[in-house]
Amino acid sequence: MTAEALSAPALSYGRLIPVTVHFDDLDALGLLHNARYPLMVERAWAEFWEAHGISFAGDWTTAGDACNAVKELRITYEAPVTRPGAYAVHLWLERLGTTGLTYGFRFCSTDGVETYAHGTRVLVRLDATTMRPAPWSEEFRAAGRTLLRSAD
Repeated sequence: MTAEALSAPALSYGRLIPVTVHFDDLDALGLLHNARYPLMVERAWAEFWEAHGISFAGDWTTAGDACNAVKELRITYEAPVTRPGAYAVHLWLERLGTTGLTYGFRFCSTDGVETYAHGTRVLVRLDATTMRPAPWSEEFRAAGRTLLRSAD
């Protein structure tokens, strides 16, 4: 970890979703516990998808596009979060395939300037009956396309 958070340019892609770090998210040393970062990212994604009518409630059969599994999670911690309060998660899609996707994220300051952690996560859409890869719905793909990061 570095002593200070990394600076990032203004958002030119993706979405910045507000999140809150609570006192009980901190570990015994007063740092945001490493396992809380992915949890905060997951909450931000749930908020994004629910705003687009894709619900995470229910059983496997009714879950639709929410019937998916994590294939890979990578995270790099750049600077410690040392106090509760308002932060943000910057979300974007790196790749949107037929049955899978790769999304990027940054745990950052509310304005997106300071980066505390960043990473990627690979998801695979599953058929509720067979638990085999299945295509994303067009509704899901349309919402996802709004977050695609263009090639720099």
